Amino acid sequence: MAPSAIIIGSSSGIGLEIARILAKRGYRLGLAARRFKVLQDEAAKLGGNPVVREIDLASPDEALKIFHEMTEELGQVDYVYICAGIGHLNSRLDWELESETIQINVAGFTAIAGAAFTLFTKHGKGHLVGVSSIAALMGSPDAPAYNASKAYMSNYLSGLRQRTNAKGFSLYVTDALPGFVDTAMMKAEKPFWVATSERAAKDIVEAVDRRRPRVYVTKRWGLIAALLRLLPFG
Repeated sequence: MAPSAIIIGSSSGIGLEIARILAKRGYRLGLAARRFKVLQDEAAKLGGNPVVREIDLASPDEALKIFHEMTEELGQVDYVYICAGIGHLNSRLDWELESETIQINVAGFTAIAGAAFTLFTKHGKGHLVGVSSIAALMGSPDAPAYNASKAYMSNYLSGLRQRTNAKGFSLYVTDALPGFVDTAMMKAEKPFWVATSERAAKDIVEAVDRRRPRVYVTKRWGLIAALLRLLPFG
């Protein structure tokens, strides 16, 4: 049987490009996103009759229910990619914007990541991939909740990875940390080293193929990560 993958946040950007790569490989796909009509249109172009669902991580309990329905319909699930997320420039600390960021990037992410890991543990194998951000490595005066939420994601994935080491299963966790990617999520005024979503997806899938625990997208952002670790913040 062909391998299968569920991609949360696959109506556009990195998630859609990952879906396109895996579809060409013949994967059985489960695709979920908030913008359902857009997702349906894109899924129809992929072929292979993917399982398509509307999902909104802002409602974690409902998202969890939908995720379980997708796993049941697909049967064996080999990969779960969590690409959905949100970010706001919010120097005024508007609580509505901060709350939305936390609900989606923290609560919604945790619901799906935990469910995927539990599923893989039950089967003794699987690969969880979370798309975090280079923003996880530092705070931001203009987007404090966004950067903090990405730090949470990376640390949560690290914790799950440590559990795989303890269990000794064929179970893998990859934390993908993109820099600037040309998607609707990019809100920087003067971005640099901007990657296309196609390039970002290619780098992430290649890292997953190699079962790497962490990947900077593109690789040059690893240099920035090393520098940030040396700088004092606060």
